[in-house]
Amino acid sequence: MTGEANDTRQAAKPGRSRLRVREEFQGFVFISPWLLGFLVFTAGPMLFSLYASFTNYNITTRFDFIGLRNYVEMFKYDKLFWTSLYNTVYYVVFMVPITTVGAVFLGILLNQGVPGMRAYRTIFYLPAVLSGVGVYLLWMQLLSPSTGLINTMLGWAGIQGPAWLFDPNWTKPSLIMMKMWSLGGGMLLYLATLQNVPPSLYESAEIDGAGAYRRFRHITIPLITPVIFFDLVTSTIGAFQIFQEAYIMSGGEGTAGPMNSLLFYNFHLWNKAFRVFDMGYASSMAWTLLVIVMAITLLNLKFAKHWVHYEGGDNR
Repeated sequence: MTGEANDTRQAAKPGRSRLRVREEFQGFVFISPWLLGFLVFTAGPMLFSLYASFTNYNITTRFDFIGLRNYVEMFKYDKLFWTSLYNTVYYVVFMVPITTVGAVFLGILLNQGVPGMRAYRTIFYLPAVLSGVGVYLLWMQLLSPSTGLINTMLGWAGIQGPAWLFDPNWTKPSLIMMKMWSLGGGMLLYLATLQNVPPSLYESAEIDGAGAYRRFRHITIPLITPVIFFDLVTSTIGAFQIFQEAYIMSGGEGTAGPMNSLLFYNFHLWNKAFRVFDMGYASSMAWTLLVIVMAITLLNLKFAKHWVHYEGGDNR
């Protein structure tokens, strides 16, 4: 009987193997449009830009291999590279924590059982879905030193408003303030997370004598740390890629605000690629930015286990 069973299993194996191969082939057929798109529009251009970063490629004629010369020029001779990196790091360091705290506060505020809360949530979320360029043009009007609404309102309080986008000390704070206006996306994430916190935890803590602050610190914050971590990582990656805001609000002609105060990393990269057509140098800048962002992301992942708390109790 045992021999007959073994023979039956061995006879069935080729059939199952052919079925598995056919299923795998069908799976590859179904994902082939994505694979083709990834190879042609993502992996291919990335590999091309990596090779171009070691050349003096300028779109038209030259394509000579020059080794690390672009990277040496970037770190040693290009002063605007360091200016753009400083401006970008300044923006990331201040914008990411401020918007994260603001979104958490807004999510908690809109999680209260107040009549008409749905209308408030809609109002606060609307700026997040508006067109980017339209919003930037609107803020350029609001930040006008002479006729802008913000300086007009400050004048009513007897405060002399700054020149905002025309003062190098205020250009980056202006963009950070503008970013605060569109906290709706982050607010929505935190609001959804807060509504999933079991009310029984708050009731138990209240019975034990925990006040509002202790409930917030020991229940609310630990339970939303995974979303805070996700928001920090994605916001940091997005902040390092800032370009559109600076390009529009500095005039849209490749200039970078007063004293290059709005010359962010991607803005400098764009100037190198599409104003002077030094694509090789621009490619080296792009890969340098990739390394910087990956290093910061890996650091975030490394330290996350010390403060991010997951529901299962495993912080890894």
